[in-house]
Amino acid sequence: MTAPFADLLTKLPLGTRVVVRFSIEGGFTDALGDLVACGDDECTVDTRRGAITVSLADVVAAKPVPPAPPRRNPRA
Repeated sequence: MTAPFADLLTKLPLGTRVVVRFSIEGGFTDALGDLVACGDDECTVDTRRGAITVSLADVVAAKPVPPAPPRRNPRA
């Protein structure tokens, strides 16, 4: 049986902006970005720092999120 959040990720269309919380040694961390791949065992989220591949077994929470707000112009 798959975890509910892993099941959600496998059903979302690729390109959906998501936040995925997953376990790492010593705690948890998040990946925020576009879902670019999702298979039976892992998913890949394209974040600002690059692509992050996450094992679905490590996912503890996930949800789609709205598009990022536009970047502000630098102050003069």
